[in-house]
Amino acid sequence: MARTVIMDCDPGHDDALALFTAFGSPDITVAAVTTVCGNQTVDLVTRNALAVVEVAGMTGVVVARGAEHPLHRPHVPAAGIHGPGGLDGPELPGTVGELDPRPAAQVIVDLVMAAAPGEITLVATGPLTNLALALQRQPLIAQRVSEVVIMGGAVTQGNITPSAEFNVHVDPEAAAEVFAAAWPVTMMGLEVTHQALATSDVRDRIAALGSRVAQFSVELLDFFGDRYLVEQGFPDPPVHDLCPVVYLIDPTVFQLVTAPVAVETAGELTVGRTVVDLRAPAPVACRHRIGLGMDSAAFWDVVVGALDALGNPKELNA
Repeated sequence: MARTVIMDCDPGHDDALALFTAFGSPDITVAAVTTVCGNQTVDLVTRNALAVVEVAGMTGVVVARGAEHPLHRPHVPAAGIHGPGGLDGPELPGTVGELDPRPAAQVIVDLVMAAAPGEITLVATGPLTNLALALQRQPLIAQRVSEVVIMGGAVTQGNITPSAEFNVHVDPEAAAEVFAAAWPVTMMGLEVTHQALATSDVRDRIAALGSRVAQFSVELLDFFGDRYLVEQGFPDPPVHDLCPVVYLIDPTVFQLVTAPVAVETAGELTVGRTVVDLRAPAPVACRHRIGLGMDSAAFWDVVVGALDALGNPKELNA
């Protein structure tokens, strides 16, 4: 049975690929797309989310604008990787759908509280501000969400600082609240997302699909790859935000470990660090799991299959 998810994101090239994959998979039903400041301003990433939904040909998907700044800090975007528009490379559609009038945090609360306990999974591929705000509005959601799956954090080295990964670093206070809440959290951090490399062979496989979604995806990856080479020296770009979605489609792709996670919010050199305690077997009641490895071939089979289905609706509805 398909899992019903809310995609909380900051598109973002890898967010766009994650949305396409979720839309194309028969194992996932997207109940809403909520946006948050991260890769770019919330206005830009919201425009980008609406554009991705339009390119995907999805109708009736709730899209809601979320937090325009972190809980307690100024927002610093990632224009070096994603460009001034946050989704540079392909031409975005000129006509897009309308936004839901509710703020993202309220949409999350409304959908979770209206669903049966355990029916909704939250997927967060940007900073965790909206999830923290939703918890503040209605703490009971932590008892009703099936699982929170995030792209963020790192066990060892960060990418925005030596200690911290970008999404957690943008709003560490929000991340601390999310990890401390009573719901299960699966963290796809840099140790695993840096293995999700869009090689030239992967791009060729996507291009061969021949659909509008495939062409848009290749143009995304071409820009993303060029920027990652310049900014971080990666010959092939890591498509981080695909990892939570692929995990929900096929968890056997990943190697995971159970371990407690806390977030540093005060350290002068370590703010935003996800402190993962691997010293001993995790407590029986531990709610946190961390991705450490993946089967790359199986990973890309899942992604390419979903993109193919999305670009060929007959396959998606078969």
